[in-house]
This record gives sequence, structure tokens and C-alpha cells, in this order.
Amino acid sequence: MAFLVFMILLIFILLYFLLRIYKFLKKKLIKNFFYEPGINEEKFNPDISTDNWDLHKLRLEKFSRSQYKGLTFFVSSENKIYYLSEEGDKVYC
Repeated sequence: MAFLVFMILLIFILLYFLLRIYKFLKKKLIKNFFYEPGINEEKFNPDISTDNWDLHKLRLEKFSRSQYKGLTFFVSSENKIYYLSEEGDKVYC
């Protein structure tokens, strides 16, 4: 009789520790991944508007176009910077 009580107690103790280990591993394995656009995405996408002048100049050098404060600027073949007006005319800076 004492042996049976001892075995039941031992099973409950093992189940308790296995449950604790399972909860611990479940917390470790599940990670929350949230998408946060950072400076790298802005650096590699000239179609995202920026207020950062240095980033704007970098994108103009790399892609020959960049959006700065909502306006798209381009680099011509003569390395002049321009944007298109509402009428479609090139306005050089």
C-alpha cells in the first residue's frame, strides 16, 4: 500500500516538473515578430519620401531618383538634379 502511494506521488512530481519545462520552452520558442520599417528600408527604396537630406543625396547618387518631402527628384545624364512640375516640365535645382 505504501509503495502504491509512493508511486502516485512520484508520478505527480514528474508531471509537475514536465509541465513547468513545457511552459518554459513554450515561452522561449514563441516570439512576436513585428514589422518595423527602419532606415535600411528607406535607404534601399527611393520611392519612400524622406525628410533626411543626407539620405536623399545618398539615394540620388545610388538610384538617380529620390523622394524628398513628397517631391520626386531625378538626376539627369549631365548630373543635374531636377524635378517635374505639374505641367510636366523639368525644373532644375
